[in-house]
Amino acid sequence: MQGWLCWAALSADCALSPQGELTMTSDMETLQNSLFLDTVPESWLKRSYPSTASLGSWFADLLARISELEAWTRDFSLPPTLWLGGFFNPQSILTAIMQTAARKNKWPLDKMTLQCDVTKKSREDFASAPREGAYVHGLFMEGARWDVQAGTITDARLQELTPAMPVVFIKAIPGDKQDSRGLYPCPLYKTRQRGPTYVWTLNLKTKESPSKWVLAGVALLLQI
Repeated sequence: MQGWLCWAALSADCALSPQGELTMTSDMETLQNSLFLDTVPESWLKRSYPSTASLGSWFADLLARISELEAWTRDFSLPPTLWLGGFFNPQSILTAIMQTAARKNKWPLDKMTLQCDVTKKSREDFASAPREGAYVHGLFMEGARWDVQAGTITDARLQELTPAMPVVFIKAIPGDKQDSRGLYPCPLYKTRQRGPTYVWTLNLKTKESPSKWVLAGVALLLQI
């Protein structure tokens, strides 16, 4: 499959000389260099989602995203857990959670926020979707780790740079019902580049001062 993809990509940029000979354009040479170095070509990234993966990993991730969407669209029912990082626009899923709750309970949408509860389970432990909100899997934490037994953020272990998070339950509630005590407003990003890949801020439980995690640069990531 990858060999065919490379051939198709290169042949798309081929040009014929007046003598009918196949010549190499500058775009084709740039593309060839990217394929040789196992990096995603810049022309592809402009039309793709943010990613820091190599070409091989990026292509495997693309196929996984397609498979995830195809499985969802077979019957248009919410899966037991959502792979948030598998969506081109993950913000839309989180916004939809708030819109659904606002419509159901007749709450003002601009006065709502998301509540984040980290479970002790993995994706395989769920057989059905929740009645409200959504279970989300595929998140990673950088700068710290999640203590499953204590249910709080704790210091990272040595050589464990981006540990995986358990399944997270996200639901929408009125903003005035959110108790911010003992919570760290943790930013969620699409990649480790952070910056423009910002998605949302999820409040996570902490026994330490939130300023400790701010100084440590703790964040959640959708891909590593």
